Amino acid sequence: MKISILTLFPEMFDGFLTNSIIKRAIAKKVVEIEIVNIRDFTKDKYGRVDTPPIGGGAGLIMKCQPIIDALNNTKSESSKTILFSPRGKTYDENKAKELSKENHLILICGHYEGIDERVNKYVDEQISIGDYILTGGEIPAMAVSDSIIRLLDGAIATESLENESFNDNLLEYPQYTEPYSFEGDNVPDILYSGNHKAIEKWRKTRSLVLTRKYRPDLFAKLSLSKEEKKLLEDYDNNITPKWELEALEKGHKFIK
Repeated sequence: MKISILTLFPEMFDGFLTNSIIKRAIAKKVVEIEIVNIRDFTKDKYGRVDTPPIGGGAGLIMKCQPIIDALNNTKSESSKTILFSPRGKTYDENKAKELSKENHLILICGHYEGIDERVNKYVDEQISIGDYILTGGEIPAMAVSDSIIRLLDGAIATESLENESFNDNLLEYPQYTEPYSFEGDNVPDILYSGNHKAIEKWRKTRSLVLTRKYRPDLFAKLSLSKEEKKLLEDYDNNITPKWELEALEKGHKFIK
């Protein structure tokens, strides 16, 4: 996959491209990332890429000519062009999965008070990463690129993707590390039981509980199975189910 990012501030991506999973994915040729400086395409005799809005108003607006010329120079037959805009649908994991199947993504980063309206005719889709204001599209471009790259084959281990938040509209279950006890707060004993089926049920219960508590909008989308309803019922009634008691009893020698 190739991701081309059109920006006025290419230096903002230096750290993003040279650290952690992104750096490794590039080195393994899982993804190619191209940073295109929109300033290189301006035909303004003073080198400007922005101008006050026609009709008056605050701030500066990015000119259409440099953006469109940069876009035309970057496009390929298989490219999909995205502009970050409050007009777009809010970005989510489903969209990340959809975009991860594209061959070539072009991300246009706006800046200042906005861009010339005519640029919108040249894009395939508009995306918003939330209802708040940022100084430019560079941070959204990093967020979207990161969320897509990690889904590509070879970027990270497959098992790391299997039980993450937003898979199946569920938040991820709680995770713990050593020590067993920290300031009186203990790791749940079931995680030391060695019973993987029981641990899986415990984790599913906590995923359901956390989603219901923190993301009722996602929980409302779920079609709960008979087993999942029972897991929640036992939790709500503070009942330790038989499968958990048996796992704790048989695995007591592993429990700290």
